[in-house]
Amino acid sequence: MIRPATLADLPVIENIYAIARRFMRDNGNPTQWWGGYPKRELLESDIEKGELFVYEEDGVLHGVFAFILGEDPTYAYIEDGKWPNSKPYGTIHRIASDGKTKGVFTKCFAFTLERADEIRIDTHHDNLPMQHVVEKHGFQYCGVIYVSDGTPRKAYQYSKGNT
Repeated sequence: MIRPATLADLPVIENIYAIARRFMRDNGNPTQWWGGYPKRELLESDIEKGELFVYEEDGVLHGVFAFILGEDPTYAYIEDGKWPNSKPYGTIHRIASDGKTKGVFTKCFAFTLERADEIRIDTHHDNLPMQHVVEKHGFQYCGVIYVSDGTPRKAYQYSKGNT
C-alpha cells in the first residue's frame, strides 16, 4: 500500500534513507546523498505539501519517495540531450527502500502513473543500480541536468503513450 507520509513516520523514513545511503556508498556511489541528505526539514516540508509518500506492507514501511506534480525548476535546463516533449509531468525524487522487500520501485512507479502520463526522474552518474531500474521500467535517458548544489545528474523521462 502506498499512502501519504505523516510526521509520525519520520523516524522510520530517516532510517530508510540511512539504509539507502549505506547501500549507495557500498555500491560505488559514495557522494549522491552525503551529509545526511535528505534533511528532516525537507522531509517535513514534503509532508506538509502532501508530496512525500511511503510504501507499506503489513503495517511496516519499506519505501519512501517524493512525487511532485508540475514543472520542476531543476529540469528547466538540460544539456547533452533534450526532453521528448513539453507535456505536463510528475517527478519522482528521493526514492529509497529498506532493502527488505522486492519491487518497491515498481509499486511506487505504478502509483505515479495513476496520477500523470509523463514521469521524470534523475540520478547520480555513479548510481548504476538506479539507472538499471529506471531503464528497465521504460524510462528514456534524456540528458544531463544540474541539481541545486550544481552537481550533474542523469535525467530520464517516461511517457505513457510510448509504451
